Amino acid sequence: MEYLDFEQPISDLKDQLEKCIELGKQSEIDVSETCNKIKEKLENTQHEIYNNLSAWQRVQVSRHPSRPYTLDYITALAGDTFIELHGDRTVKDDKAMIGGLGKIDGQSVMFIGQQKGINTKMRQYRNFGMANPEGYRKALRLMRMAEKFNIPVLTLIDTPGAFPGLEAEERGQGEAIARNIYEMTILKVPIISIVIGEGASGGALGIAVADKVMMLQNSWYSVISPENCSTILWRSWDYKERAAEALKLTAEDMLKHHLVDGIIKEPLGGAHQNREEVYATVKDEILSALKELKEMDTEEMVNKRIEKFSNMGVYSE
Repeated sequence: MEYLDFEQPISDLKDQLEKCIELGKQSEIDVSETCNKIKEKLENTQHEIYNNLSAWQRVQVSRHPSRPYTLDYITALAGDTFIELHGDRTVKDDKAMIGGLGKIDGQSVMFIGQQKGINTKMRQYRNFGMANPEGYRKALRLMRMAEKFNIPVLTLIDTPGAFPGLEAEERGQGEAIARNIYEMTILKVPIISIVIGEGASGGALGIAVADKVMMLQNSWYSVISPENCSTILWRSWDYKERAAEALKLTAEDMLKHHLVDGIIKEPLGGAHQNREEVYATVKDEILSALKELKEMDTEEMVNKRIEKFSNMGVYSE
């Protein structure tokens, strides 16, 4: 298990516990009392650390290499019913944006989301989860297909942002994201979006205009990453922790400002600590949201979606 810098006390206690258990196995000495004390201290330390995470520490947890990615959730939710669909029918198939049809407890769903990759080779193949314009156009093609066959859409968001390369801008990155935002606003099927890791900028928003927008407890959602914000304001990454606090990017901040509709609780220590538990929780939230949305009239649902996003933000005239 890989530990983040602020998790070092937990790592040390786990090492002590392993050594204590091993000592008990290799000798006739009764070390059960000592092991129990270490277990108790470990549990208290875990609660103390994870219940008081700073905004920057939550960003770090959202990027943990062992954290489940989009395909992990799709496999857990849909199993072998998932059929991936490819291409935007114009340029190519964007590997950073995946999508396809699958079933959750018999309910057909159009899955769409960014995939980062689980190792260096796969991250390069997936472009680190940064989609090009053709990725967003593929996502829109699949949404329109879902609308045609009256299938709800589920988007899973985990991206450091849309790909910022020159070639992406030449092919209309901004237009592709803006088009998705517009089309999702008026799509005539239920849309559920879940931020499972990083939700950065228009790269996230391009597939996140939904009737129900939820965030995992240790995910983040913001117009810019803390590092890039720090670079712009202070010409250095050294102020990323300060930037993270100022951006109000945690799930709690987003819910407080009515920018998301709910927070999905994670196991103690993050989603990677107990994948099966978080998969089950996410599944329950999706099915609950679908049940609620399917009972609504289509016109009422679309109008409510438009009203929700139109009322976001604070402004004066």
